[in-house]
Amino acid sequence: MHISVIGTGYVGLVTGACFAEFGVNVTCMDTDARRIARLEKGEVPFFEPGITELVAKGIKEDRLHFTTDVAKAVDKALVIFIAVGTPPKSDGSADLSYVEEVGRGIAKNMTGYKVIVTKSTVPVGTGEKLREVIKANQTGRFRFDIVSNPEFLREGSAIEDFMRPNRVVIGADSEQAVAIMKDLYRPLYLLETPIVVTDIPTAEMIKYASNAFLAVKISFINEIATVCEKVGADVQMVSKGMGLDNRIGNKFLHAGPGFGGSCFPKDLAALVQTGERVGYPFQIAGAAAKVNYEQHLRMVEKVKEACGGVKGKTLGVLGLSFKPNTNDMREAPSLTILSELMKEGATIRAYDPASMEESTKLLPGMVPCQDTYDVAEGADGLIIMTEWNQFRNLDFDRLKKSMRQPLLLDLRNTYESDRVVGFGFRHVSVGRPTKNPAA
Repeated sequence: MHISVIGTGYVGLVTGACFAEFGVNVTCMDTDARRIARLEKGEVPFFEPGITELVAKGIKEDRLHFTTDVAKAVDKALVIFIAVGTPPKSDGSADLSYVEEVGRGIAKNMTGYKVIVTKSTVPVGTGEKLREVIKANQTGRFRFDIVSNPEFLREGSAIEDFMRPNRVVIGADSEQAVAIMKDLYRPLYLLETPIVVTDIPTAEMIKYASNAFLAVKISFINEIATVCEKVGADVQMVSKGMGLDNRIGNKFLHAGPGFGGSCFPKDLAALVQTGERVGYPFQIAGAAAKVNYEQHLRMVEKVKEACGGVKGKTLGVLGLSFKPNTNDMREAPSLTILSELMKEGATIRAYDPASMEESTKLLPGMVPCQDTYDVAEGADGLIIMTEWNQFRNLDFDRLKKSMRQPLLLDLRNTYESDRVVGFGFRHVSVGRPTKNPAA
């Protein structure tokens, strides 16, 4: 089978490379000629563990191809995945202009039956809208089916998530399209991956409902963390006690500076807007977004309080991307928190293993550093903003010699306080009592 993936961003490229690994012939199409030229050389424009190797393998084995020609992509493929951006509009609703543009391009170049699949996160009703766009722009009467096949890829572990998913959702109103999609995912049958087959609107809603629920869990535990600090409780033990209940589960119950990334903030806003459109305000989803923004600001206050004000102070920051194992800075908590601290007069010295180039553009005035210990030079406090593994085993004796004040602001609860204070550091974390070294 030959498929095409239109859009070579994070979702599109991972989807294309992984299907090529499944043995499918894949053409990835994008209008960005520079990006396509780089991909043809095996150069991946973003950081994701394993993706560069997978792309190189697909190219070498002649199963993964790249083009800027939509006609070429449409002509060869039985299945066409749409994986273009759906950024938020000013009212929070998803901007479907890129999806519709792709739909018009597919329609004008169709010469036979196609299965057209939305892989992008799109609001309920997009499938029908796409069907109308394609019908209106066809040059002949060619049969096609629309499928919703939402992605559930976590940045930093996207390849594993694609190769070993906990479910595959297929929304379609055609038995033929369902059969073709199941055939594409046949390699997963050996893993006994559950296949959820439903109608298109339900599949579209599954994606939004899933992301919104995870965002709610994060905002909930961050609210619990705030109360824990006020009553002297330990949020990590609260999370453990909650998570051992199988009805709740332990995932996404880690207190911190709030969520970020390209999905949760955007999808919450789109879900809230969908509710408004149909006359039902999504109160919980809206509250989760509000709590998340307030959590960023609470972290600013936490840093200011721990430092006795930040004007004229130097703060070292470890990690800038919204989560480890990615260079994605979209909606990263660091953007709000560090911008506010710099407004208050702090000098920010920062290091991230993957996102230095992008973060330097987004945070003008930030001092980029070469490594962890360069960050600590002359610092009045050290902030762990993103929990990269390399920040989990710091040489505290070396840090203490470099820093002006031995203060660790652990916004990801990476360390146990007793270990930190044992090295003579004051340890400030989230949802746990602050601990000071023995006098």
